[in-house]
Amino acid sequence: MFVEPALQGSTAIFAFEGWNDAGESATTALDFVNDTLKAVPLAELDSEIFYDFTVTRPEVVLDPEGRREIRWPSNVFRYGTVTGSVNDTITSIVNNRELVTCIGAEPHLRWRCFCDCVSEVVNSVGVQRVVLLGSYLADIVYSQPVQVTGVASDSTILERIGVQTSDYQGPTGILGVLADRFDRDGLDVVSMWAGLPHYINARPNPRGALALVHALSDCLGLRFDLDPLDRSAAEFEERISKLVARDPELSDYVKQLKRRDFAQ
Repeated sequence: MFVEPALQGSTAIFAFEGWNDAGESATTALDFVNDTLKAVPLAELDSEIFYDFTVTRPEVVLDPEGRREIRWPSNVFRYGTVTGSVNDTITSIVNNRELVTCIGAEPHLRWRCFCDCVSEVVNSVGVQRVVLLGSYLADIVYSQPVQVTGVASDSTILERIGVQTSDYQGPTGILGVLADRFDRDGLDVVSMWAGLPHYINARPNPRGALALVHALSDCLGLRFDLDPLDRSAAEFEERISKLVARDPELSDYVKQLKRRDFAQ
């Protein structure tokens, strides 16, 4: 822990790189929240015991003075307090909203131990509810609005914000394991996932990030200035439309998807 703030009834938001983050939409969404809140460091988990560094390798970077240093995979917690407005870019419907965020890389090893460490941080700062953000690849039309699905310990939350409940069963990532742990710890848990077209290999995908921030905004009762994300999403969609139009095979595949959706 870098600091020990006296937070009360705070909400924690998580996103992880890798399997849980198609198109980097989830981490892009949470990066946007961190930038908007100007969130400051709270804690960091030591990466040594959780990663195979031949799979997710550390990086060599140059510091401002030109010295080489190693940057390890990390899981960094940050926090910020919303009190009415922050630099005119975010307004809270409920005053004094405290948020804890964590962006990390999905661990390769010791997931139960990892969950213990995350739970210790969350409990130490008085978190009462958790929102988990993810994104996945699916057979969908790229130009349609991004659909967000999810699960929640209180299903009425999803109904209220218009997010369809997911009935997915199968392999899961660290988000699924953490959701189970937080639920057993007695926290309110919401997990929301943006569905992205599997045939568009482009990162980051700001359309997915925008959809997740919209859902997060509705879930927490916050209002963000989404103009920057709106512009990025519109520019991204324009580039993808041109890419699809230039590729006859891809264009035909998209037409097939549209016919399938129309038939349903």
